Amino acid sequence: MIATAFPVGFFAGLFGIGGGLITVPFLFFIFEALGIDIDYLMHLAVGTSFAIIIPTSMVSVYTHNKHKSVDPNIVKTYGLFVVIGVLLGTTFAAMAKTKSLVVFFTIVVFCLGTYLLITSNQQKISKNKFKLHFRVIFGLISGFISAPMGIGGAVMNVPILKYFGYPIKKAIGSAATIGFIIALCGAIGFSYSGFVLNVNLPLSIGFINVPAFLIFIPITMIMAKIGANKAHKIDKVKLQVLFGIFLYFVGTIFVYRYSGL
Repeated sequence: MIATAFPVGFFAGLFGIGGGLITVPFLFFIFEALGIDIDYLMHLAVGTSFAIIIPTSMVSVYTHNKHKSVDPNIVKTYGLFVVIGVLLGTTFAAMAKTKSLVVFFTIVVFCLGTYLLITSNQQKISKNKFKLHFRVIFGLISGFISAPMGIGGAVMNVPILKYFGYPIKKAIGSAATIGFIIALCGAIGFSYSGFVLNVNLPLSIGFINVPAFLIFIPITMIMAKIGANKAHKIDKVKLQVLFGIFLYFVGTIFVYRYSGL
């Protein structure tokens, strides 16, 4: 857990993500090795990931905001619909089986990684207007998908904001802020659903593992600040390509894991 926390925090700040894309796979393997009930492996990994994202994303948001890369208007008007989507997605995740959640996670990261790599050479700023109906639709979708994956939603919100004309760095900063909101709602939802389902997982509050939370937090908060500062020193095209490759790497890990379930 200690070794994993360092890259999780760094990539959280670098890409404006909460770190769930790395945290979930590693926690999945760690909890499996510890003998956690396979029916709740993914649920515990996702719930714990959300709890870890909360303080990590706070550091990331603070750093991006210092670089004036956060758009408050987007956070207020778009974030509301993302939250509604998270609540719906948490309900879906609580009822789904581990294997289904693994498949869901894998498909989403490959699709988004492909999108980022394909559009990395498009230098022109999009002139598409982010109108209210688009904010409602994409907000609900990104929130719903984020919940079963244990992520802050940046893997969807960065491409979405970029499509509607936001520069990559502003898209990352705003997505990080929305990610904090997603994480808070997701953590509460998974903790509550664990109680509702009456699960009895060791050293856990619902679907949140307390030792993992305590180990990850101090390390990821420090590394998130380093990653966020690094993001503002990297060329925006290179940053997007790195993001896409990173998603492919994570998806490949879960393809391998799925074959063993």
